Amino acid sequence: MSRACELTGAKANNGMAVSHSHIRTKKLQQVNLQKRRLWWEEGKKWVNIKISTKALKSIQKVGLDKFAKSNGVDLKKF
Repeated sequence: MSRACELTGAKANNGMAVSHSHIRTKKLQQVNLQKRRLWWEEGKKWVNIKISTKALKSIQKVGLDKFAKSNGVDLKKF
């Protein structure tokens, strides 16, 4: 399984590490992914999902069902 959020699709970002002498080297900025077991109210069941912390904060604010629908994700597959 890839290192991507299953709800938002967020994945690693290519960036540059810049030293004091301004030598630039490539680096990969990974997403802060967490494995969480969330209660899905509409489906009346627990959902195991790999999710970014940014998406987790949004879910706490608006709810899992509403957030999944806004991102076009079907929670039945989890």
